[in-house]
Formats: sequence, structure tokens, C-alpha cells
Amino acid sequence: MAKNILLEISYDGTDFCGWQRQEKDRSVQGDLEAALQKLFGTEIPLQGSGRTDSGVHAKAQAATFLCPIDSIPDANIPKALNNFLPPDVRVNAAREVAQDFSARFSATSRVYRYFILPCQIPQAAQNRFIWQIKTKPSLDALNEMAACLRGETDCATFAAAGDASLSTKRYIESARFFEQEDLFGQTLLVFEIEANAFLYRMVRSLTGTFIDFEKNGKGAEGFKKALEERDRKAAGPTAPPQGLFLWEVKFDGIRRHA
Repeated sequence: MAKNILLEISYDGTDFCGWQRQEKDRSVQGDLEAALQKLFGTEIPLQGSGRTDSGVHAKAQAATFLCPIDSIPDANIPKALNNFLPPDVRVNAAREVAQDFSARFSATSRVYRYFILPCQIPQAAQNRFIWQIKTKPSLDALNEMAACLRGETDCATFAAAGDASLSTKRYIESARFFEQEDLFGQTLLVFEIEANAFLYRMVRSLTGTFIDFEKNGKGAEGFKKALEERDRKAAGPTAPPQGLFLWEVKFDGIRRHA
């Protein structure tokens, strides 16, 4: 029986149309499936834990596939696949999982982080991975707004046009802002959110709204009102894609609704 293998994947999403395989445009899934075909000599479909949009990155995307060769050690799969992958996609780890395990349906939550550089000139190497803003927002004010996103939440206000979800409700485990020094010694503002799943462009919409509402003094009450309106017009602008990372996929929590 073919082994069910779980991969942990990182990628720089700048030059991809997103995770999902596309007929003409370059995708992360497409590059990985091409590498799998070169390694094993046959077409192998890959199932990801979720989709990332064009320009969005991943520190630890998760994906599963059925490995047709039982004898290859799990520890050798990352190196073998990386030999066939471009440098902006890396397989970081691989391990065998149960036959009924699914990177998508077995995941209990996903964690995203969005990186912002306030009031500083970015290093050249940072531009692909941060959103530069001209003002420094209040961390307390941002966290007061983020605290409104806890538990079962109707996130319709933050769904972009084209979202095909049957429900706009999501279970949000946590949402917070914090500061972090990067490799260049600059202080980044980081938005981290963990939920069972996300609507189309939801994290970018939330991030842009938080920054806009703080700048314009709307605060937590203004954010609550926007959330209750369930109308995208009540939200702020959508943050650009380059600051967003799929940071972690968890499989050991409580399985919520889709």
C-alpha cells in the first residue's frame, strides 16, 4: 500500500499566482507536483491544508500525497524533492501519517502572521516580505480591536468579493499584535491570528482595517460596529499580499466546523 506522506513546505510567494494549481500561471502546488512526477515517474496529486493567494508566503504550509515507493525513507524525501524544486520553494520535512489523514480535513487550525514595518526605511531584502507604513500605530489600540475577534465570529465584513464559502462564520482561537526585532535590527509590528479556517483575503482585510481604524481613531467600538454590519464596505482597505505568511498548520486541536 502506498504511504501517506505529510510534507511541511515553505515558499516565497512573490512570483507565484498562489498555492492552487493553475493551467497557465505558475503555482506552488504545480511546482511541487512537477517535482513529485520527476522523482517518482508518475503523476501524483498533492492536497494542501489551504490556499494562499498570489504574493502570499508560507513558513510551514502542510500537504499530503500518496507515495508510490514504500522503501524510500521519509527523511530522504525533502532532499530528493528539493533537487527538483526552484529555490523559492523548499520541502522542510516529511513524515508518514495514517491513511485517512488529510492535510486539509485533518487540520484543526491555521496560524497566519502579517509583518508591518512602521516609520522606517526597509532594507532591500525586506521589501518582498513586509508592508511599509508611514505612521507608528498604538499597539494597545490595535490589540483592543483584535480582542473583538475571539470564538465563533461572523467574518462577513472581511470577506473579499468572490468568496464562495457556504458560511462566513469562523472560530477564531486568538488574534493579537506584538513587536518583534528582525534580522536587520528593525522593529516589526506583527499581527498573528489563529482560526479553524479563513475567508478569501480575510487576514489582509483585517490587517488593513486595523491599521486604518487606528489611524482614524475609530478604535474597538468602531471595529465592533463594522464587524456587526457584515458588509465589506464597512471595513478598511485590504493590506497588500507581501507581508502575509501562512505560519503554521495545527492538527492537534479541536476540530471545528469548516
